[in-house]
Amino acid sequence: MKGLIALAFGALGFGVGEFVAMGLLPYFAHDFDLDIATAGHSISAYALGVCVGIVYMMFTRKLNLKVSILIVVSCYTVGMVLTAVAQSFAVVLLARFISGLPHGCFFGLGAIIAMRISAAGKGSSAMALMLAGQTTSIVCGVPLGTALAHSFSWRAIFVLMTAWGVVVLVSLWRWLPNPGKLEDHGFWHQFNFLKDKAPYLVGCSIFLGNGGIFCMQSYVSPILTDFVGVPLGMVAPILIAMGVAMTVYNLISGRLADKYSPGKVTFWIFLSCIAALLAAYFWGDIMIVGIVLMTYASGCLFGLGGPQQVSILRTSPGGELIGVAFGQVAFNFGNAIGAFLGGVPLELGYGPESVLLVSAGLAVVGTLFMLAYILLSEQSFTERFFAAQAQRLAAAHQEAQAEVVAAEAARQADHASEVAQVSAEQARVSK
Repeated sequence: MKGLIALAFGALGFGVGEFVAMGLLPYFAHDFDLDIATAGHSISAYALGVCVGIVYMMFTRKLNLKVSILIVVSCYTVGMVLTAVAQSFAVVLLARFISGLPHGCFFGLGAIIAMRISAAGKGSSAMALMLAGQTTSIVCGVPLGTALAHSFSWRAIFVLMTAWGVVVLVSLWRWLPNPGKLEDHGFWHQFNFLKDKAPYLVGCSIFLGNGGIFCMQSYVSPILTDFVGVPLGMVAPILIAMGVAMTVYNLISGRLADKYSPGKVTFWIFLSCIAALLAAYFWGDIMIVGIVLMTYASGCLFGLGGPQQVSILRTSPGGELIGVAFGQVAFNFGNAIGAFLGGVPLELGYGPESVLLVSAGLAVVGTLFMLAYILLSEQSFTERFFAAQAQRLAAAHQEAQAEVVAAEAARQADHASEVAQVSAEQARVSK
């Protein structure tokens, strides 16, 4: 359990590092004499770092997983330090890029480690506990960063996150059990899983389905104020409520995925989210109805996280590092596409409620890809995964038994040597 808590600590840090910049743009703009649009490049720099950093996963397959994730968190901490001391916006962009490099790697490695150190059949719950750190960052970390920027300086949150990075490093070093290494069959072998259709079906589901929900999330403020009719002062508390919904739904979906199957849980979450988005389009102008429906739809975004990560891992045997990297790229590009497509109807002059239709449409396509995965591949990959897990646990048990036998043999040898020494000493004295 302590190992999962350490991973959750890391997810919290990375969550704050990613999302906090959204509330700091006015402070960047003021300090460096920029417009808001230019300050927004700090968000893009982080996202670019996420995509580039995935390359790390391809060349570290021989490293112990614990060592690898410690390297990743160290890179994050360096990025926080550079951001905190940056004296120009160019340095801020570089620091944000460096901060983004380890983001996808952490969640990819964390997913594999969480699966390995969890009890058999509890992988989704373990994944959800790790991701709970990220959802907590939305509820607490991001508002904290904005408050510190308002009261002191935008640099304060990055100083705090530097210290938090050290806490994460110590926690992982002390609490994380040794997860071992991945089986290494050569560089190109780790790409063999891409010959099957299953990872593409799951990846497309993440790309379009999650991107659809993020489409709504990107324009949540104007939808709430201009369509639902929420006063501007109430938006912040509603956003916090959405973060709480993400946290709760993430933990619930993890337990459901352990009880049923990750693919089926993902499918039903998608369906419920689509229903909420469409209902919000037709009846969201009734304030309480709109708030409840959009809060639920926001919760779905992280409710999908754990089950989807498990599905990606199960469909990438022998290439787990590449598989989780593939999932992270699909998620981030999906978010970018979703945000872009959500802005199209607004540019054409339609009301903010039109974003809900775009969001639901993308989610529908993502749901169809997940349904195809369930019908064509999930059962076989699930059986294969549990067979490999049982084999790995059996090998670990045999290794542990062999160590016990070797230790006992060494103890007996030491005892025999002591007896022989005592006998020899007695013989010498008797002479």
